[in-house]
Amino acid sequence: MTSQARAIIADDHPLFRSAMKQAIQAALGGEILEAANLEETLSTLAEHASVELVFLDLNMPGNQGLTGLTSLRNAYPGVQVLIVSAEEDPDIIRRALDFGASGYLPKSAPLECIAQAVEAVLDGEQWLPDGMQFEQGSGPATAERDFADKLSQLTPHQFKVLKMVADGLLNKQIAWELQVQETTIKQHVSAILRKLEVINRTQAGVLFKQFMQPDGR
Repeated sequence: MTSQARAIIADDHPLFRSAMKQAIQAALGGEILEAANLEETLSTLAEHASVELVFLDLNMPGNQGLTGLTSLRNAYPGVQVLIVSAEEDPDIIRRALDFGASGYLPKSAPLECIAQAVEAVLDGEQWLPDGMQFEQGSGPATAERDFADKLSQLTPHQFKVLKMVADGLLNKQIAWELQVQETTIKQHVSAILRKLEVINRTQAGVLFKQFMQPDGR
């Protein structure tokens, strides 16, 4: 019988996952799955089409800056992602929302906030706890939102290629990693440059690191 899991808790701390799981099951019902890193989260999503919501820790293994969030949103645009993090920096929260997070739940927040967050997010609203609301339409965030909009136009394959370009891999190396022809990678890179409105792969990689991994993590 196919599992009807409704959510995934993606966090590398087993005790925190256990506490979250109890609270989420009370608020959401259905089976709640767990993942300890980004790769496991993506593979679990691939196996469970019923998942509606991912609770994502920003700092778990495989998740550099906002790359985990954008990987999930790019590959599974129909799945809502609620960030659960010890980070409470307003700039990080704003960037997470700009790049597609449906909400931001600090790990310091009371567990009863989970029910409020789940209800709001599944209703299609962005959720922040009381006292954390702020204006998103200001200053430097404009360039980030513009980049986020362009990034959303990439296919999942193009997004993978862009991450590898940002890591400094050549077309030949990317083709070997993805087990495809180098000409296919060249086509992906051309499409990426066009969609991001940049002139070369170096500029694409710099922008990706600037906005997705601003702290070099």
